[in-house]
Amino acid sequence: MKKSLLFLLKVYQKVFTLFSYGSCRYYPTCSEYAVWKIEQDNIFKALFDTTLRILRCNQLFSGGIDYPTVRKSINKTSYKKINVKYWLVPKNGSKYFLIKNFKR
Repeated sequence: MKKSLLFLLKVYQKVFTLFSYGSCRYYPTCSEYAVWKIEQDNIFKALFDTTLRILRCNQLFSGGIDYPTVRKSINKTSYKKINVKYWLVPKNGSKYFLIKNFKR
């Protein structure tokens, strides 16, 4: 299910955003927000948060930077070289902001 949703989002980003370039009021864009949430969170929670984000993407809200948040419990620390796709920046308690690492 996740793979099919991610595929549809990638098609949307490549094809349909050409017609409305630069129209999202937020960073990351709503479609990129959905991709990040689907990759890192429960599918139902990701769809719910993405729907709320799309409903906020209008003239009634100011927009700006709105990173997705996820709940993670970090228990084990290992010291080895890894490829980092997302950075987890603490928000409060067990909630973290997802920030994408663009250099890999």
